[in-house]
Amino acid sequence: MEYRILNNGVKMPMLGFGVYQTPPEDTERCVGEALDAGYRLIDTAQAYGNEAGVGAAIAKSGIPRDEVFVTSKIWVSNMNYERAAASIDKSLRALGTDHIDLMLLHQAMGDYPGAWRAMEDAYRAGKLRAIGVSNFYPERLVDICALAEVPPAVNQIETHPFRQQRAAHETMHALDVAHEAWAPFAEGQNGIFHNEALAGIAEKHGKTVAQIVLRALIQNDVIVIPKTVRRERMEENIDVFDFELDGDDLATFAELDDPAFPPIFDHFDVGTVRWMLEELVRNQQLGGEPLY
Repeated sequence: MEYRILNNGVKMPMLGFGVYQTPPEDTERCVGEALDAGYRLIDTAQAYGNEAGVGAAIAKSGIPRDEVFVTSKIWVSNMNYERAAASIDKSLRALGTDHIDLMLLHQAMGDYPGAWRAMEDAYRAGKLRAIGVSNFYPERLVDICALAEVPPAVNQIETHPFRQQRAAHETMHALDVAHEAWAPFAEGQNGIFHNEALAGIAEKHGKTVAQIVLRALIQNDVIVIPKTVRRERMEENIDVFDFELDGDDLATFAELDDPAFPPIFDHFDVGTVRWMLEELVRNQQLGGEPLY
């Protein structure tokens, strides 16, 4: 395994296991198999509804808690100080742990400065080992870095061969924020697993297209969290540390970046943003315990 030292000194694996859209009833099995395959970074979120399965799998694995890096995310319905603070405690209970290794704000929506202050307080209290953001475009990231007392350690954004986020990466590098990719396989779009350029690199190294994608992103200093529910794919995805891509390989990979490739989740689409804001307002108006 290779690691990234975050801006607060915490060591984070460069490759982990994501559980987005993994049904709660399957999460414990999948995470247990991933841990058995060697994964030590597990990425979940309040909105996924499967934190409890992640926690149960870690507890049953027998692996010491301090050897597993757990990430979760605060959902938009909890974007103010009070609800974010309560939701952190709820996530800790669901995961069955006294600390979360990395907590992210899931979206730059609502009173996210208030939610950030809640994460800073939880960080100081030892509940969170590192804090960061997800889906923050450069202008939002610069804004929160300028205002934060505890700077973001990570920004998790859509990143894959067809959307390599070079400008965003340069901003993160300048701010000492680690770049983490969600959807590193572009959710299977654009014929990624049959791409001729990637297949050529894969044949050269005796690897699969998926392994080439993950290796290229890692060598470009991007943390990756591929998701699968199949044990053989888990083993394939983590088997990327016994080879390196050369300059020609990386140049070929870079050429796949396509500014016209539509985002998987468009944060500038009016309908998408309206739906998320309506959920934020509706859930906060209900009051009571944080909803996600």
